[in-house]
Amino acid sequence: MNIQIKTNQSVTIAELVGDLDANTAAEVQQQILPLAKPGSKILLDMTQVQYMSSAGLRMLLSLYRRVNTAQSKLILVGLAEEIRKTLKMTGFLDFFTTCETIELGLRTIQ
Repeated sequence: MNIQIKTNQSVTIAELVGDLDANTAAEVQQQILPLAKPGSKILLDMTQVQYMSSAGLRMLLSLYRRVNTAQSKLILVGLAEEIRKTLKMTGFLDFFTTCETIELGLRTIQ
C-alpha cells in the first residue's frame, strides 16, 4: 500500500494505492486517523484501491468514529464498484459521503 498525503485549499487529500486488507489496514489507519483533527476536511482518495477486506472495513469504521468525534468532514472518493457494493451491503455506505472525483469532492466538502 502506498499512501500519499497532500493539501489542497485547506483540505487534506489522502491517496491510497493498492489493496486495503489485513496486511495494509493497520498502516493506513496509523497514517490516516491522526488527520482527523477538530474541524479538519479529509478526502480519502480510493481511486486506485481495487480490493478491500474486512480489515479495511474496520479501518473505515475507526476513521468514521474519529471524524465524528473531532467534528471533522470526510469524503470517500473514487470507490471501485465492488468496494461500493460491499459498503452498501454492510450498511457502511450510509455513514459516508462519496464522490466520483477529487474535483467533485473538493467542491462538496467546502
